[in-house]
Amino acid sequence: MMNNFETVLTNYYQAWNEGFQTKDATRFREFMSKSFTGYWAFSGIEKPEVYDYHYDIVSVLNQYDESTYKEFDVVSSTERKNGENYLVFGTETSMISGQSHQAKCMYVWGMENGDWKLIREYTEMGN
Repeated sequence: MMNNFETVLTNYYQAWNEGFQTKDATRFREFMSKSFTGYWAFSGIEKPEVYDYHYDIVSVLNQYDESTYKEFDVVSSTERKNGENYLVFGTETSMISGQSHQAKCMYVWGMENGDWKLIREYTEMGN
């Protein structure tokens, strides 16, 4: 089952990279559960920013030029609920204006109506 899930993770990041080019979040949002919750933080803040399925992804995409892209290296993954849920931890590397930026990410993915959906994400910037 993990091989199928790895494909989903690859496609998720491809959707982000296409979004940076097109400024269209449609394909990216297809990976998100309607009950999605995200947490984003860096060392200079006390509490993470919290966002949900309805956050304005297009305004995020518009902050970056078309050459921006992301990739993800899995450090560990844990299958849960008999393969219907995965907890994934890894390093996200974003190339922004020619500079590399890293974040540690933890994702919770689950099966919803036969499709993998991102339920929660925790992103902690490396700075």
